Amino acid sequence: MADPLTPGIVPGRMPGDEIAENFADLHKPLDPHEAAVAADRCYFCYDAPCVTACPTEIDIPLFIRQIATGQAEAAGRTIFDQNILGGMCARVCPTEDLCEGACVREIAEGKPVEIGRLQRHATDALMARQSHPYSRAPETGKRVAVVGAGPAGLACAHRLAMKGHSVTIFEAKEKPGGLNEFGIAAYKSTDDFAQKEVAWLVQIGGISMEYGKALGRDLSLDGLAAEHDAVFLGVGLADVNALDVDGADRGGVDAAVDFIAELRQSPDLSSLPVGRNVVVIGGGMTAIDAGVQAKLLGAENVTIAYRRGKDRMGASRYEQDLATSKGVRIVCNAQPKAIHGNGTAAEIELEYTADDGSGLKGTGETLRLPADQVFRAIGQTLVPVDGLEMDGRKIRVSATGRTSKAGIWAGGDCTPGEDLTVVAVAEGRDAAEDIHAELMGVAATATGARLGEAARGAAAE
Repeated sequence: MADPLTPGIVPGRMPGDEIAENFADLHKPLDPHEAAVAADRCYFCYDAPCVTACPTEIDIPLFIRQIATGQAEAAGRTIFDQNILGGMCARVCPTEDLCEGACVREIAEGKPVEIGRLQRHATDALMARQSHPYSRAPETGKRVAVVGAGPAGLACAHRLAMKGHSVTIFEAKEKPGGLNEFGIAAYKSTDDFAQKEVAWLVQIGGISMEYGKALGRDLSLDGLAAEHDAVFLGVGLADVNALDVDGADRGGVDAAVDFIAELRQSPDLSSLPVGRNVVVIGGGMTAIDAGVQAKLLGAENVTIAYRRGKDRMGASRYEQDLATSKGVRIVCNAQPKAIHGNGTAAEIELEYTADDGSGLKGTGETLRLPADQVFRAIGQTLVPVDGLEMDGRKIRVSATGRTSKAGIWAGGDCTPGEDLTVVAVAEGRDAAEDIHAELMGVAATATGARLGEAARGAAAE
């Protein structure tokens, strides 16, 4: 059996039971008593800053009050009215930077109300019911194509189905969920939750799925537009930025997103190969997820190298601290210069950087680290979509997700803005409201609060 000191990239560096423990649920769910105690800390603020900080504008004080009064399922409904993927968002949202970061308890005491865990408590309670909490409005006869079964596409599809439209989701992979299924650390979403959430969501009815269908390969935008009344693109970012240094093509140099996806789909983590010395290039959440999981699989040394200062890292301070608590080393102001080895990676050469006010530059001073496995986590890019105007490297859209082409909407990571699950959900939901307004000739629902009212109204029909 291999161990952390075994050279190269090998599986089984730890016993299976130890790996299973390492990949257990990062945040255990609250029991009813713990939830009541946590809810009691909320001040139920008027004009609550936590609501303003939430991209989906969930009425956080309301759902916490509902938990405090023993109405966990009603709290779940309050959340799902605004964020139909509230269960996953409760697990993966950077709450420390969003709702909890804005909490007055955090500002006053340095310990916010545990909004994320309370949200999970409420959404899990409602999802445990046998029936779906929403019902469809009468059939409209309108057909909408949604490309991509990630957070934006799923949120858009559910809201459209609830309005009475027929939705077909076209997904390039053989399984739905997008980044929720393939792109986040396994310890953040355990027990196959991403698939259970999709199965729960499509109980609304009116949603069909077609897998193995990629835009530009199996589908054309013009073809979809001709066969449907509207099209929503939630295609994400399928291309990975290349590492432009000598030796980047050596064996053992891979994309961090591929490593994470392989790990998420592996039925036996002890069979997943990992290096003895792992280096991750990047400073975002993907870099952290890849680095931590490599360490949890038994890598002896894991280093995250980021070219700028720690305060510029895309990963939150909480995620940075999580990485270091697991034994991951973070080296800042260091950029890759070359990857050395005879066919396969053996060592990485990094150059220290500095910003003198005119931009980031290499200092000429270098260091070398053993590296039999190197992961690049330096960003992903959009596969170009013909016929649509671009905003930089993403699809240009209006505030409601309209693209430059009539009848085509887009949202999520393929459009400008933060690449977060909760943001993608908000954009998919709001685009669905605008699509419905366009198809039915009615006024669009404009704000998050009114979207919740619209959801309740549609469910009552």
